[in-house]
Amino acid sequence: MKFAIFGNKHQIKKSRSIEQLFNAVTSHGDTFAIDKPFYEFLQSEGLMIPEPEELIEDNSFSADIAISFGGDGTLLRTASRIGRKEIPILGINAGRLGFLTTTSNEDIDYVISVIHKGEYDIERHNIIEAIPDGRGLKNYPFALNEIAVMKHDSSSMMTLEVTLNGKDRITYQADGLIVAAPSGSTGYSLSVGGPIIAPDANVLVLTPIAPHSLSTRPLVISDSSEIGIKVRSRSGNYLIALDGRNESCEEATTITVRKADYKQLIIRRREHTFIQNLQEKLMWGTDVRE
Repeated sequence: MKFAIFGNKHQIKKSRSIEQLFNAVTSHGDTFAIDKPFYEFLQSEGLMIPEPEELIEDNSFSADIAISFGGDGTLLRTASRIGRKEIPILGINAGRLGFLTTTSNEDIDYVISVIHKGEYDIERHNIIEAIPDGRGLKNYPFALNEIAVMKHDSSSMMTLEVTLNGKDRITYQADGLIVAAPSGSTGYSLSVGGPIIAPDANVLVLTPIAPHSLSTRPLVISDSSEIGIKVRSRSGNYLIALDGRNESCEEATTITVRKADYKQLIIRRREHTFIQNLQEKLMWGTDVRE
């Protein structure tokens, strides 16, 4: 079995436990490729690293399973590197909350053995894409969590004219709008009042950011919907963020958001459910008085 390993270069202390990951992988006779910047970072920290089969310098790599070693942001970056390859991702949490990365450092040996036994499930997560009219995006145009259209830091509130399937029209006066896939419902969307959505639900969520109306609330729609977003802003431009990858767009650029034609594969241990993850990570349904 061949693994492709990606990691976070900003978690120096926790990254030391990656030695345990290399030991677990090599003890089963597996091979691995590793992202070159992460490999150089580990070397600079003086960690003992086995010789990889390959250093990953671009997105033309192959593997049976990808390992994301970091937080949810690292997993999102890993997903963008994998693209359409249909390589399942195992997320090992070396960050903070880690909602998508459910495996802890302490469970590395166990989860690698589980993978070899085939005793795990693969979730197929919907991907969304942003299509700007008249130009392409500099960044990868697909997102596992969310696509957000936002004002620049110091600019005034903006007006967003949203159409659903070219028919229904919604106008938001707000700091921005988040279009979240189910995977992203526990991320940015949740932090501004969006609902929690199960990962296998076939829906999208429109969540306004700081709307200038008490009656404006998040809206759950079918994931077959095509969403058009047109912006009016005093600054003449706006930001579009795809899983945190930001770039500026001119006001005249209309963005279309829709479900992509591929899915991202995420590895889940069979004994660890979505509801359990909510309870552990978000203290969901917990009575703190007990």
